[in-house]
Amino acid sequence: MVNPEESMEITEMVCLESDLLDGQMKEVEVDKHKILLVKNEGQFSAVGSRCSHYGAPLVKGTLLGDRVRCPFHGACFNVKTGDIEDYPGLDSLPSYKVKTEDGKVYVTLNTKETKRMREMCHRVPEVCHTVILIGGGPASLVCAETLRQNDYSGRIIMVTKEGLPPFDKPKLSKAMNVDSERLLLRPKEFFQQHDIEMWMNKEVISVDTEAKTVTVDDNTVQHYDQLLIATGCRARPMACPGADLENVRLLESFQDAQDIHNLCAGKKAVVVGTSFIGMEVAAYLSDKAASVSIIGRSEYPFQLSLGADIGKMTMQMLEEKEVKFYMNDNVAEIRGENGKVQEVLLQNGGRLEADVVVFGIGVLPNVDFLKGSKIATDQRNNIIVDKCMRTSVPEVYSAGDVVSFPLAMRGDERVNIGHWQLAHAHGRIAGLSMVKKPTEINSVPFFWTVLLGKSIRYTGYGQGYTDIVFKGKVEERTFLAFYLKDDVVVAAASLNFDPAVACLAEMIANGKVITRVQIKSDDLGWLQLP
Repeated sequence: MVNPEESMEITEMVCLESDLLDGQMKEVEVDKHKILLVKNEGQFSAVGSRCSHYGAPLVKGTLLGDRVRCPFHGACFNVKTGDIEDYPGLDSLPSYKVKTEDGKVYVTLNTKETKRMREMCHRVPEVCHTVILIGGGPASLVCAETLRQNDYSGRIIMVTKEGLPPFDKPKLSKAMNVDSERLLLRPKEFFQQHDIEMWMNKEVISVDTEAKTVTVDDNTVQHYDQLLIATGCRARPMACPGADLENVRLLESFQDAQDIHNLCAGKKAVVVGTSFIGMEVAAYLSDKAASVSIIGRSEYPFQLSLGADIGKMTMQMLEEKEVKFYMNDNVAEIRGENGKVQEVLLQNGGRLEADVVVFGIGVLPNVDFLKGSKIATDQRNNIIVDKCMRTSVPEVYSAGDVVSFPLAMRGDERVNIGHWQLAHAHGRIAGLSMVKKPTEINSVPFFWTVLLGKSIRYTGYGQGYTDIVFKGKVEERTFLAFYLKDDVVVAAASLNFDPAVACLAEMIANGKVITRVQIKSDDLGWLQLP
């Protein structure tokens, strides 16, 4: 039954036509409900005001044409329809009727929902067609939803090693003790409602592309008509004496996060690796463990990806929380007693007392089950796909962290990028290819890391950059960094400089080339900064 209050339409005047110029947006209220009002080419439109991902206020984002990009994590929405056009997040925004009369703008509110799920079909038992999705991350989930949104009525099976349906994995290193229900991308009943079979706690051990079958670790052999491989990556293990001791941990699953949180409380924690995962874990544990030490092979964290200046700043942030750094070093041996960790020996001769050791030293693609198959991989074992997520085998697709794909913004240079946002986008492209609506991947990479409540945002693909130009001051923790290659901006990172990175992402997505001359100017009006 529909709640009469929810279905009732309320129309209110929200502003004057003259209050907004073309290309501007404003947050307005109807019946105390916030709405994003946009004016473009003389026409007004209104959609939900909060990003469907984490609820960021879109009015603080970037508007370019008919698209608004979230300032926090880069999700994009069409301001006329509310449809989500780029990720992260799953849902679209509600859209509202707008009319103008006598120079006044009126908006009609017909729902107080902040999100809108696109309509999906259901399985029709008579349709003898099966899609298997290997992996339980966002690529598989978005692929499944895309299929149902495009009238695919066959059988969908998602196979995952996890004991949970798809969940918000980036949170694991940022909030390690969060309740599992709060992590889920969709509630468990969603999969029943939309006829998506969840095979949890199961692992595919082989694929036969000629017979079109997958074999699961419980010896189930399942036929498929189309297959998506979205198995992601696993944490790289440490190859050193003592790495098999109890309380030496990797962060891969929800349970891993829970265990690390519980084991480290009031104990001496050593984190190996100054990757994004390692640094986030160290930051999280800084006020929970008795002590936190972190070991890195470079002079500063993030030195290759973000540069020495930003790396030094992040190091100082954690040092202020009594985190101890041991840089230009590595683990020689982990020693223990009765099977439990007691100390970590460093290659430079140092010794660190330790109750728990957590490794964050990179990842390896999960493709071992493909040995002997005809699915092509590159020299790093990433699955090779084209712009439509098609592999070398017909009707086999791949998406997410496990693929090597052509990146449009770098002239179709083949890359492997383990970003949460891109996994969503890959899943959508794979789903569209499956229903014979081939669409080329054109997303601009967007990434974020959170340290002690501060978010560093990053967009683009900076590998091979030759110079960094800063606006603001890194030492004051308010900056915008441009990464250049051949005098062209290929990536950007920021802290406390919103919505600069979102704006740059949208400009790059629209094919704009940003040069050294442009960023050297004192006038940054083109960045739409508040």
